[in-house]
Amino acid sequence: MWFGKESNWLRWAACLLLLGGVVACTTQNPLDDYEALTPTTMMEAPDGDPAAAGQDPEAAAHGKYLVVLLGCGACHTDGALVGQPRQDRRLAGSQVGIAYSNPLEYENPGVMFPSNLTPDPETGIGKLSDDQVVAAIRKGLDRHGLQRLPVMPWPAYAKISDDDVNAILAYIRTLPPVSHEVPRNVVPGKKADSPFVHFGVYRSRR
Repeated sequence: MWFGKESNWLRWAACLLLLGGVVACTTQNPLDDYEALTPTTMMEAPDGDPAAAGQDPEAAAHGKYLVVLLGCGACHTDGALVGQPRQDRRLAGSQVGIAYSNPLEYENPGVMFPSNLTPDPETGIGKLSDDQVVAAIRKGLDRHGLQRLPVMPWPAYAKISDDDVNAILAYIRTLPPVSHEVPRNVVPGKKADSPFVHFGVYRSRR
């Protein structure tokens, strides 16, 4: 995983014509302006209060297990993407985004910011219906019914069982609401004002 330190990091190789017709090329690794990080990939999920939320305790406990197993906190916890998770913002969204477009194509990549999963009505899922939350998990649909990019691995959750998806829903409904607004997503070509990480797999053409 790589962390973007500045927006204008992409510089192409420069070739200089020297005396005697010798061509010398100086190259720069396109990741020179990124630094390698070790993200927090697994972390304990926060406790909820099933009684206060009117949720079945057994279902909520199973949902908590699934949230830990699926690693939801690795993206949806502030600071986890850079290895510094904030315990007071577990599952409450991230100020660090995830770049999703090709760094060799866009000087400023598209960036998505993992959302707040707590029941806060203004910055989290508090105003979303159960169907909207389930659609986000299974189909990657946002609150407006638009398809989200697969930064969140919703294609892998498309066939999750009804019992499991309802357990996840029950669990996140029990969480204490955390007021934490994440930055707006950034389209490719626009400069992100907040930090982001970039990860992906590259294969040589040779």
